[in-house]
Amino acid sequence: MAQPLTLTQSHQTTEELVALYGEQVKNIHNEMEAGTSVGAEFLGWRNLPNEAPELDNVMEVAAKIRELAEVVVVIGVGGSYLGSKAVMDALAPYFEKNSDDPEILFAGQNLSGPYMKQLLNHLEGKEAAVIVISKSGTTTEPAIAFRILLEYMENRYGESVNDRIVAITDKSQGALRELADRSGFASFIVPDDVGGRFSVLTPVGLLPLAVAGVDIEQLLSGAKAAVEDFSSADIATNKAYEYAAVRNQLLSEGYNIEILASFTPRFATFHEWWKQLFGESEGKDGKGIYPASVAYPTDLHSLGQYVQDGRRELFETFIQFAESEEDCGIPTSDENLDGLNYLSDKSMNEINEVTMHATMQAHRDGGVPIIHLNVGKHDAYHIGYLIYFFEAACAMSAYLLGVNPFDQPGVEEYKKNIFRMLEKPGVVEEK
Repeated sequence: MAQPLTLTQSHQTTEELVALYGEQVKNIHNEMEAGTSVGAEFLGWRNLPNEAPELDNVMEVAAKIRELAEVVVVIGVGGSYLGSKAVMDALAPYFEKNSDDPEILFAGQNLSGPYMKQLLNHLEGKEAAVIVISKSGTTTEPAIAFRILLEYMENRYGESVNDRIVAITDKSQGALRELADRSGFASFIVPDDVGGRFSVLTPVGLLPLAVAGVDIEQLLSGAKAAVEDFSSADIATNKAYEYAAVRNQLLSEGYNIEILASFTPRFATFHEWWKQLFGESEGKDGKGIYPASVAYPTDLHSLGQYVQDGRRELFETFIQFAESEEDCGIPTSDENLDGLNYLSDKSMNEINEVTMHATMQAHRDGGVPIIHLNVGKHDAYHIGYLIYFFEAACAMSAYLLGVNPFDQPGVEEYKKNIFRMLEKPGVVEEK
């Protein structure tokens, strides 16, 4: 059976990449397999599709929430919300949602007073539930959002509030675990061996997705197929490792910015998940490729000029979905004032695909290296496959750079300043 994803790039032949990186990739792969690589304590994501932790319980709790609530607020920041929102947005209709599915809203990813106030106003008159996701329960942004929403839910639902709150947190410690155990909220575990940005295939991502009506079994099936397809240590047969190798080769030649590009509007949030995945995993020790993204063709009319003619330090990775379930034809006009009758035998999807290939050719001719990822269909199975592809590629790419893919030491710096400026008790003013 053909793989659901193909990778095409003309910068280096596969044979050249094998010669440059083959042995190093095999060594890194074998170290991950043996659990001896740096950060190996966070390699649990590699087996998630096959293990599907707490899947039955996830489905059961999701069904109860769907019965209770018209609106579900998911509280989290970073990997605690981006993965689920990326998949939801990628699979959701553009305009009308399924009437059986609750509305999914997010909080704790910002500190905007108007956002929170308007969210609370929006909940009035609607049956509500809350899913709060935090390993510690004390991360500033989601902790503030949960404190506010917990008070709102307690005032509104009284003793029955526990049926409407689910916590996803550490298995044994932390403020949120203590509160969940004391209050009797339903709860799930954030696995100790899976970091936040790799957690979309744990209950962190799966519960909100199941509540939203996403087929999480198909999502996991796609990821499970990817585990098998990307199990080889050989660049010549492992497209995730080929992607990692060509990225690092481009970086060595001075291309230090990668732009993820797609022509599918509902894929924009997936770009944000991808940026966190690679940005937090690679951007340390003065190293890393800067991850950026564009939504074409919209951004061809803004950033397209820079990509075509600006500084030659960037490369592009295009994601294409080969099949679409819906399309719209171009009508014929008797007057043809806009001159578009030459397109009347074509559909919008056909024109969109031609525009993508024309853009790739123009940018390549302008000196921008191009990587093309073609994904078979736009459904939960193929999104799951793509998630695992990027996770496997990201881990290998970071290891090739010589950094730990699974820590994020720089994230703490801004927090220290916040605590100092807000005069958090116990925080000492630095001289």
